[in-house]
Amino acid sequence: MENYNQTSTDFILLGLIPPSGIGPFLFVLIVLIFLMALFGNLSMIILIFLDNHLHTPMYFLLSQLSLMDLNYISTIVPKMAYNFLFGNKSISFIGCGVQSFFFLTLAGAEGLLLASMAYDRYVAICFPLHYSIRISRRVCVLMVIGSWIIGSVNSCAHTTYALHIPYCRSRAINHFFCDVPAMLTLACMDTWFYEYTVFVSTSLFLLLPFIAIACSYGRVLLAVYCMNSAEGKKKAYSTCSTHLTVVTFYYAPFVYTYLRPRFLRTPTEDKALAVFYTILTPMLNPLIYSLRNKEVMGALRRVIEKICSVKM
Repeated sequence: MENYNQTSTDFILLGLIPPSGIGPFLFVLIVLIFLMALFGNLSMIILIFLDNHLHTPMYFLLSQLSLMDLNYISTIVPKMAYNFLFGNKSISFIGCGVQSFFFLTLAGAEGLLLASMAYDRYVAICFPLHYSIRISRRVCVLMVIGSWIIGSVNSCAHTTYALHIPYCRSRAINHFFCDVPAMLTLACMDTWFYEYTVFVSTSLFLLLPFIAIACSYGRVLLAVYCMNSAEGKKKAYSTCSTHLTVVTFYYAPFVYTYLRPRFLRTPTEDKALAVFYTILTPMLNPLIYSLRNKEVMGALRRVIEKICSVKM
């Protein structure tokens, strides 16, 4: 068994992919998922930018979700792939802090952005006559900026704490990225206070928004049920189910991971759950929002037709 104890300030990421056996297959699968996520999210951003029919608050927020997902998966997978290919599991102290900062910023910002998207649909379906007033371009920009700022402030606090506590045990982090709770298992001090702040942050950024989204969609589904238009009902149900799928897939593993006390957590389970919100969700979001959305597919056809007409 390899000995990962060391005296340098570098950390060791034990990783997700085993070096042999099923390891190469998992590596190829993760790289393919990464490429699909990059292509899918970049395509959504470009498509929303190019097609005038998608220049609405709903799709502006969706483009920001794609931007976050693009950065999200890029924060985690390239380093993990590099470590596997070159057999170098180390990450510098500063590099670990930078990765942790971006991960926490994007995680918090995306949680708040999903709540903003739910609010947008809530107003659009329940208060259609007030939609242009309540959800203006300015309001959307403020919601996005607020998500980024609040997420970065929360991330800065957690990362600063993690980088200033003493580490006196092995510096081998049993994870595939610098997840702060996984880092704290190496600390040589009692971190009960920090674990309490993780509980508070998770409740504020994930649990409460998830509850708010669930309640708002309960109200939305009731409003949809009372609609007279069959086409309107179908479109509203499709929008709600799409967003709820994304929300559940993102929030549930996160909440389950970070709200459990330390003695109920295991590194293997934490890594398996982290795959959902760091790798799979950024890949699935553009697929779910595009394949189940007629407006997006229509915009894609229009853009392709324009490109083909220009070439001809």
